[in-house]
Amino acid sequence: MNQREAEVLNLIKENPFISQSELSKKLGLTASSVSRIIADLVHKEFIQGQAYVLNEEFPIVCVGAANIDKKFFVHEKLIHGTSNPIDSAHSVGGVVRNIAENLGRLGQNVALITTRGDDAEWLKLKEASEAYINLDFTEIIEGKNTGAYTALINREGEMEYGFADMSIYDEFTPEVLIRQTYILKRAKCIVADLNVPKVTLEFLVAYAEKHDIKLVFIPVSGPKMERLPDYLEPVDWLIVNRDETEAQFNMVIQTDEDLMEGAKLWNARGVSNVIVTNGSKSLAYASKDYEKIYPIKKSNRVVDVTGAGDSFSSAVIYGWLNGYSIDDCIELGMVNSTKTIETDFTVRQDLTEKQLKLDLEAYRNESFN
Repeated sequence: MNQREAEVLNLIKENPFISQSELSKKLGLTASSVSRIIADLVHKEFIQGQAYVLNEEFPIVCVGAANIDKKFFVHEKLIHGTSNPIDSAHSVGGVVRNIAENLGRLGQNVALITTRGDDAEWLKLKEASEAYINLDFTEIIEGKNTGAYTALINREGEMEYGFADMSIYDEFTPEVLIRQTYILKRAKCIVADLNVPKVTLEFLVAYAEKHDIKLVFIPVSGPKMERLPDYLEPVDWLIVNRDETEAQFNMVIQTDEDLMEGAKLWNARGVSNVIVTNGSKSLAYASKDYEKIYPIKKSNRVVDVTGAGDSFSSAVIYGWLNGYSIDDCIELGMVNSTKTIETDFTVRQDLTEKQLKLDLEAYRNESFN
């Protein structure tokens, strides 16, 4: 243990609830330096994180992006090459962060590992997320801004364009995860998106296999499929869309039969449970024991589809970890997705475990046009 580590450890012993900002002020260090010292102390097993972490032994650990989302809503026909009147809104986002918040609202114990800036955008993310997600394991990257994503939404509620400022995730190396092994090795499940480098995802696959930890991958887009590890045997779930599957297997999906073929190709790569979605048309589930095409009940009250995939994935994960059948898991996903796109929010604000169960019951009886 070096001198700085000893100083930090002594202050934590005096006050186990001391914040990293307080430590930074007392020691005259930057926030990122304090964060790294604490991570090293955790790795060396001198401490186990802040005091309240001690009661959170087996969380769902979410690994990936946490961004500020900016949405521009075009109310008339979009005209290229000229000015278009819009309304705008800012919210918190990031695929895995959205999933983490959904799971937190569903009463699950969730921790987030991400790279982030020491800036005003992170303070917005922290304020919106900390009630549902343990943020103690995020890592500050000096000189980088917190990630940002901008979506242009047309008058039908569909995304016309998306713009991603995600260079901070290039710094999300395996060393970031190695510094957080205290929480990783206690995870009952790891959920990761593909916003982080391939080598980091490969580390997660190896780590999950070695420690027998459940693992879920959530792709982000077709171009980022190149980050998916080659070895997928330890992956319990992959929730992927048609475009991402087409990109991976160089195939064209036009029918439900094609959709199921794509799902089985993922099984052949080693993934235990696969869902391939196809927008508002249908989805295919496949494992070695069960396969099924599920039609989608369409809503006529769509406001914004931005959070559809994240809300679907989170409810499926919730159902799986809580012992629901495959059919129930997928219906939980569909109902949570439907209820989310009927709001202005990427993560719906009325979501609770009780509400989702009530929504599922109503969803099974309601007919959407």
